Amino acid sequence: MATLKQLRTRVASITNIQRVTNAMYMVAAAKMRRAQEAIESARPYAEQLDLMLRRLQGSIDSDSHPLFQQRPVKRLAVVVVTADRGLCGGFNGNIGRRARLELEDHKNVDIELTTVGRKGRDFLRNRGFDAAHHHADVYHNLSFAHAATIAQQVTVDFVEGRVDRVLLVFSEFRSVANQIPVVQQLLPIVADVPEGGGQAVEDYIFEPNPEQLLEALVPRHVNFQVWSALLATNAGFFAAQMTSMDNATKNAGDLIDELTREMNKERQSSITLELMDIIGGAEAVAH
Repeated sequence: MATLKQLRTRVASITNIQRVTNAMYMVAAAKMRRAQEAIESARPYAEQLDLMLRRLQGSIDSDSHPLFQQRPVKRLAVVVVTADRGLCGGFNGNIGRRARLELEDHKNVDIELTTVGRKGRDFLRNRGFDAAHHHADVYHNLSFAHAATIAQQVTVDFVEGRVDRVLLVFSEFRSVANQIPVVQQLLPIVADVPEGGGQAVEDYIFEPNPEQLLEALVPRHVNFQVWSALLATNAGFFAAQMTSMDNATKNAGDLIDELTREMNKERQSSITLELMDIIGGAEAVAH
């Protein structure tokens, strides 16, 4: 059984840990709110970009654009987006396991793996999947330029025929308590055909012509898909860390309460023994 001094040391140590986890919870909560605001700010642009692409696809043969062309998959590119840091529960592990399942499902084709975030790279490397390209410290100063760099790399590989399909694995941010690992096809872009097939119902006049607009908007669409994945994963990481640190703070409080009760029992036992010694000594003197 632990002594009273040992119990006091453990309580002091856990109290210090509780202060750290509580501070990390507050920092994660503040950063998560900013990450949420970034997602909300990007949403109107994404909606308008998707709307414009649908209108263009209804006006021309989008299959003529190289980023829409479907071909047999002989070489697959997989971009896995995770965080650089841990202390976020199973957040990174869930993305890594989803990516591993996707890689194993395509084991009959050549795979070119790209990782964003150290945790995903380490998870997959420890399971025999080495990354051909790796992007670290992206979240230290997250910017659209990072997304454009990643998107340009896979776009060039696809256009030049080095890969036949590009998949994006990341964590979709649905709420503070709900982050779901998803797999999204980045390239070739899947045409959004109107219900019933054929041309879109609306007849638009484009200036400049639809082909020029498509040439300008499609790369932006690819860039923005990667940017959205980075934003969602960043927000999901802070939400998961916030939840994890909140649980750690509560667990530390429960452990402190338990140790305090044990410490009080030990103190009471020590006082009782001292009283018994005093009473025994007084009775011995009296006789």
